[in-house]
Amino acid sequence: MTDDAERTDKDGGIERMSVMRMGIVIEWRAVDHPWQDHEWVPVAVLPGAAETNEWRELDRGDGWIRYFAGTLPLELHRRETEAYKVNLANVRPEIYVVLTESDDPDAEHEVEPFLVTASPFDSQDYQDAGDELLEGVPIPEDVRAWIEDFVERHHVDEPFHKRKRKRYDPDKVGFGQQPGGPVKGKNRGNGLG
Repeated sequence: MTDDAERTDKDGGIERMSVMRMGIVIEWRAVDHPWQDHEWVPVAVLPGAAETNEWRELDRGDGWIRYFAGTLPLELHRRETEAYKVNLANVRPEIYVVLTESDDPDAEHEVEPFLVTASPFDSQDYQDAGDELLEGVPIPEDVRAWIEDFVERHHVDEPFHKRKRKRYDPDKVGFGQQPGGPVKGKNRGNGLG
């Protein structure tokens, strides 16, 4: 169900990570809105789902259809344990699902699963960008236990270092002064030139 792995990071060091496949469940919902008649909303993840990109209808009701929309890897990285701790401390920990518009104009569904993450910091970045659809879904208990175990094994508290203020030196160029000292010659900036 999970794979522990090591890979070389961009700095040439070894990055410890763990990966679990997540099935993505998305719901199509009819909406009463002047500019759109429906919306797509991630509603659940299914841990350990077999790898596939095939969509399958799971259930339907009045004004909604629920689909299994494929699988994505949920990756946990050793350097992101602080973010996972923040998520686990929330009243309702979540797995964040990012959907993107399909590039294929002939696709049956106009969205596709793009990313799953346990990091609220990553999800905030996608939310700020505003180009994708993002929704937090309830975290399954076995996934929560897996994340807690990963954090316990890899988290290192970073000591807080308060920055020391630099002493003010009026002889150095600073705010309100031009580099190289006062301007000599013509009176610049007043239009009298």
